[in-house]
Amino acid sequence: MIRIENLKKEFVTPSGVRTAVKGLDLKVGTGEFFALLGPNGAGKTTTISILATILKPTSGSVRVDDLDVEKEPHLVRQKIGIIFQDPSLDDRLSALENMEFHGRLYGMSRNQRGERTETLLHMVDLWDRKDDLVRSFSGGMRRRLEIARGLMHYPRLLILDEPTIGLDPKTRRVIWEYVHQSRKKWGMTVFLTTHYLEEADSADRVGVMDEGSLVALDTPEKLKKMVGPEIVILKTDPHSLESVRQYLENTFGIRDFHSEAPGELSFPMPTGVESVINIVRSVPASIRAMTIRTPDLDDVFIQMTGKNMVLNQENASPFHRVYRGKL
Repeated sequence: MIRIENLKKEFVTPSGVRTAVKGLDLKVGTGEFFALLGPNGAGKTTTISILATILKPTSGSVRVDDLDVEKEPHLVRQKIGIIFQDPSLDDRLSALENMEFHGRLYGMSRNQRGERTETLLHMVDLWDRKDDLVRSFSGGMRRRLEIARGLMHYPRLLILDEPTIGLDPKTRRVIWEYVHQSRKKWGMTVFLTTHYLEEADSADRVGVMDEGSLVALDTPEKLKKMVGPEIVILKTDPHSLESVRQYLENTFGIRDFHSEAPGELSFPMPTGVESVINIVRSVPASIRAMTIRTPDLDDVFIQMTGKNMVLNQENASPFHRVYRGKL
């Protein structure tokens, strides 16, 4: 469905030429759910904008459903649905009018528009509000309407750029039910960028992008295995943190450390719980608590980019085993 070869995109700025995408190669299969992760400025939105024919590549080739995005942009637009992180509805129109306008843009007949609008507004639970102006809708209702509008013309490819940012967990869950339901019905391909890592965790494959390049690409499970079977988090006095780090590095050769809070040190360990406890017991400092958990995509992201994803507490891994007290 997507074939990107040696894609490069440059922008001319007052300070010179900035390269947003550097020789990107990527293939996404028909019906695949693909997630692209990366910090701000990594090139994700630029890549999506080129896929959506909004930007033209500086060089390289980008094809969607075997159509060249630069030479055949009108045909490409007929194949894709887009949901950006910023709202794009006309809030002076009703939900029904937004759907009707979108259907007309895609050349749908009156009967097709009517049937499709009713089906989709029922699906996103907005049929009873179809005649209300969008400006009266909550953020969650607007996002659900954008999902319905993006699916109006049976897109072969649905592009989602941070589609659930700022929404509560329940609304995010409901929206993904709609997306997956539609994907199963007609084999739609989904291309996602997100900071909510549990959304990417259900993807068929995940790519990690950093500074314009793809630095990792595989299934979520294989990417996690690259980090190691377990992540250890130690909590100690902030003044003792550096001495603990140096001891673990000098004695056990552990070097991949991260600290997200004062007095907290995390690192991947390839050994079992018992050997980890033995290691911690030998540390010549007071360890207040130890947590052992399975790696998640955030650990993959940190290891590949050296940066942290912006996460909410609700996204914390549910696979935590906490050990408190004397070790």
